Amino acid sequence: MAQQLLMPKATAIWLVDNTALSFDQIAQFCRLHPLEVKAIADGEAAQGIKGLDPISTGQLSRDEIARAEKNPAHKLKLSEPKVRVPESKRRGPRYTPVSKRQDRPNAILWLVRNHPELKDAQISRLVGTTKSTIEQIRERTHWNAANLTPMDPVTLGLCSQIDLDMEVEKAAKGRPLPTAAELGATLQSAQETERLVPNYEREEEKEIDADAVFAKLKSLKSSPKDEDDDQY
Repeated sequence: MAQQLLMPKATAIWLVDNTALSFDQIAQFCRLHPLEVKAIADGEAAQGIKGLDPISTGQLSRDEIARAEKNPAHKLKLSEPKVRVPESKRRGPRYTPVSKRQDRPNAILWLVRNHPELKDAQISRLVGTTKSTIEQIRERTHWNAANLTPMDPVTLGLCSQIDLDMEVEKAAKGRPLPTAAELGATLQSAQETERLVPNYEREEEKEIDADAVFAKLKSLKSSPKDEDDDQY
């Protein structure tokens, strides 16, 4: 793994304030643009950042700085580290503590039920299991299938919520959109909705028909009079 400079901007600030190096030399060493180094020297950039001494961190020697100050064409080189940090190995299946391994089938069942879009490889990464175990739980052929209870793997401490959300998001991107049959209910046509709406306008027209109301009242008033005239 190639060695990299720690905190390049803070290192550039220290070199500007404490050495006679050119802007180009500092920019090359800190992987910055010469104009940015000039802005740091003018106080227009990197305000509030404390300078980092590369000598104290073992990334640059005093002799190297002295050689570069005498020769403007000299390019600064990082010092060889005293301690070698091993390169990180390729990420494999998640390690699960022995105390939590008995909870993995319950977590797998929870994932299968609540996130069916997840692939076996994703579930394996989340809880550190094998594809054969996942298939057995999917098909209910696991030796302890009758006693399994779905439990959230985040609550069990088998994975973090961020990891789970990332895997679900990945699975959702490759998932096709649901069809109308899968969605179930669909929008009704305009004709069907019109049948469901009561005809309030006609009922209001009947209620506001003044002629019919007055005619009915008139007939009621005149009928008792006629009966009295017939008696006399």
